Amino acid sequence: MTAQLALICRHPIKSVGYEEIVDASLTEGRALPFDREWAVAHEKAKFGRTLAEWAPKTNFLRGVTGHRLMTIRAVTDAGSRRVTLTHPDAAPISVAPDDASDAQRLLDWLSPLWPDDRPAPTFVGRVPGQAMTDWPDPFISVLGLSSLRELSARAGRDLSPHRFRGNLWIEGLPPFAEFDLIGARIRIGSAELEIRQRITRCKATTVNPDTGVSDTDTLSALQTHWCHQDFGTYAVVTRSGDLTLGDAVTVL
Repeated sequence: MTAQLALICRHPIKSVGYEEIVDASLTEGRALPFDREWAVAHEKAKFGRTLAEWAPKTNFLRGVTGHRLMTIRAVTDAGSRRVTLTHPDAAPISVAPDDASDAQRLLDWLSPLWPDDRPAPTFVGRVPGQAMTDWPDPFISVLGLSSLRELSARAGRDLSPHRFRGNLWIEGLPPFAEFDLIGARIRIGSAELEIRQRITRCKATTVNPDTGVSDTDTLSALQTHWCHQDFGTYAVVTRSGDLTLGDAVTVL
């Protein structure tokens, strides 16, 4: 089977909703457009009420500590910069996170979904040109669907790709073959990326994105069967270009 791009996902507000898209335009040295464009800081954030640069993930709301966030789905209107969010236990909401009144509406919407014993959501931040990913580097994550199926078999449950909050999912590679591509460049559509490093996973991946319940010990399955807790890889865009679902993936 020829390797191809099977799924494209982005997460416009860090840890607050995932969406599947059919195409994207990648820019050299930049993250996936509208991926982690915004982040919701909590009251214990080290930078107070002003987000001026990239900051570690511990300053923000995250699925690892707020499992119910994992079930939020998003739809982004790039033109208006509005994000519509849905959750099984909340009415849909559409917000422009850059607007102060909408940002407050978002905080009010999130509060009932966030644990009472955790620092409360305080403000919505954004740093122009900087995705609020787990690393300051402009990484785009590249993962393999065959790896997901292999992990699912070992874990005894079909695992949704949305547990892993990845960006580009490839079909047609052998299980965990993406690790063998570290240091190599790949072409998808007219864009090129260099695979840089593995992704070490946290307990957020134990949470089912359909239920918001931690129901599968993904970390134990990885450790038991592969002696590590890595799943997926980080890449950087080395040549700008467009990609679309179904595009061939070529190792250069």
